[in-house]
Amino acid sequence: MENSSPAADSAMAAQQIHEHIVEIVSDSGEGAQKAGQTFGSVCARMGNGVWTVEIIPAEIQPPARSPAGASGIRIRLASRQVTNMGDEADLVVAFNEQVMFSRIANGAYKAGTVVLLEDKWRDDPLEEIREQYAKAVAEYRANGLIVHELPIEKACLEITPNPRRGKNMFVLGMLCHIYSRDPNIAKAQIAATFRRKGDKVIGINHQLFDAGQRFAAEQLEFHYQVPPRPAEELEGKRFIVTNGNTAVGLGVMAAGIEMVAMYPITPATSASHYLADVFHKVGGFVHQAEDEIAAIAFALGSSYAGKTACTITSGPGLALKTENLALAVMAEIPLVLVVVQRGGPSTGLPTKVEQGDLLAALYGEPGDAPKVVIAAATMEECLHYVIMARRLAEAFRIPVILLTDANLATGQQPYPRPEPNMDWLAPPIDQSEWDKKVPPFDWDETTGLSPRPVPGMAGGEYVLTGLAHTDRSKVAYDSDSNQHGCNMRSRKLAALAGTLKPPTVHGAPEGDLLVVGWGSTMGAIEEAVDRVAADGHKVSSMHLRFLSPMEPGLKEVFQRFRKVMTVEINYSDDPTAPLITDENRRYAQLAWLLRAHTLIDVDCWSVVYGHPLQPGMIQNVLIKHVTALEGED
Repeated sequence: MENSSPAADSAMAAQQIHEHIVEIVSDSGEGAQKAGQTFGSVCARMGNGVWTVEIIPAEIQPPARSPAGASGIRIRLASRQVTNMGDEADLVVAFNEQVMFSRIANGAYKAGTVVLLEDKWRDDPLEEIREQYAKAVAEYRANGLIVHELPIEKACLEITPNPRRGKNMFVLGMLCHIYSRDPNIAKAQIAATFRRKGDKVIGINHQLFDAGQRFAAEQLEFHYQVPPRPAEELEGKRFIVTNGNTAVGLGVMAAGIEMVAMYPITPATSASHYLADVFHKVGGFVHQAEDEIAAIAFALGSSYAGKTACTITSGPGLALKTENLALAVMAEIPLVLVVVQRGGPSTGLPTKVEQGDLLAALYGEPGDAPKVVIAAATMEECLHYVIMARRLAEAFRIPVILLTDANLATGQQPYPRPEPNMDWLAPPIDQSEWDKKVPPFDWDETTGLSPRPVPGMAGGEYVLTGLAHTDRSKVAYDSDSNQHGCNMRSRKLAALAGTLKPPTVHGAPEGDLLVVGWGSTMGAIEEAVDRVAADGHKVSSMHLRFLSPMEPGLKEVFQRFRKVMTVEINYSDDPTAPLITDENRRYAQLAWLLRAHTLIDVDCWSVVYGHPLQPGMIQNVLIKHVTALEGED
């Protein structure tokens, strides 16, 4: 070790625990997220399971010291793999007392949650602020929170004249002491974070970190040790820690995609930031277009020329891309489109999570526009599914939409470092001579597939059109040509569906209740199902990755359960709400699809609170439903 630390000196006194949930909340711009990301990375590198969730205000510059302006991060660490953000937090570091109100409104804390609260506001020159502080602290304590008022900023001022820009690394030091984190790993992470700002900045942040460790050792009596995951989970494996957007960027490079065109949009933008930083090292480039329409048009041009491109966006961007997405379907141009979902409609909740774009992804274009739609459930899948998307796009001459969401995009999770495989990479562009007797859409009547001529192939020239056309790409308005083209484009989905395997059931293969989910809700659903099943209830779950075409065997699986319901983060009517009947009730989006696909009465439960689902919340819903089923016996 570089230096003896409070954490090391008092390691024997640490209370061993196997899981904790920590939050850092502050005003926007105080670096809480950076502190939490670094803390999560340290925990992952020490062998813990980790899942982080960023707390981001909807406004770019929200008012300071306000519930609406709460910014920060949640870190769940455990001695096992972690797949979701968990339930109520065990410990909170708050830079002011007001930002906690929004978290309390979201059910983030419980009686017994420990709060480490900046106390500078207690003696603020403004009487109004002093009164707000005193009232809030009294209210928190009355509701069972254990509040420690601490002079955090005062301690930071001993090292830096601007604690607003250094308090986060001080808090990182506090947390590393509280949870017995290795200071050498933490300092290495700090150095990596500030490497571009030079040794002086790194040195100051190291001093703040050390001071935070000392401060926590002097001010706090509690101290924990969270053992790493079991050796069999870690042995022989190397892990990386990224958020979903970085994983998408890694997937782009691993797939051999050489160009990404996008227009900045929350919460997808950081994918382009990451790629702009590293893409050139593997021969790729990021094109920042003037708008979303230009971005997909640029990507389509690249794909038409032979190099399948990728464009990344969120819900409002998907809306703007629909016309060119339809062109990709009609002209059968491969394309990878990543949609990082957020709350809607319109500008909606730009920094909050939702799964509201499924139906838009499937049916957002005029006419029949079949395409492949897949959804990632983990950060690791964000990486590998980009590789799969490119391969599918090229093999089937079709656009592939990969759905992620804000929960995956900004959260962090450790996962096994992928071993690069040459088979992942895009093959060289075929420039061999094209047989002029073969039309540009030489559809196979069974599969709808056809070889693809690209510019530069001698004899392969043809006029590309978005109009209804024959197999020779000739504009045609006659009935038979239009019907045949629609048949062939749709048949590709049937051909792909024939290669898919039925999804696996998490839990018993039959029972009372089957819960079906998609996307980032998998971890929370499975944890909730395991809790309910452990109490003796016959509950299982299933998670879908392919949404167009759907995975086979769903109806057969559904029939083995008395009731099937989806759990989603999009809107559905509460069946007990005023005016809602069985006839007019609106269902959640996956439930709507499954009802049509299987002709089974699939129920649903969904909310649009703007934050990831918690296993405890789902658990309560499942108990209600399965208890009702058991009461019918």
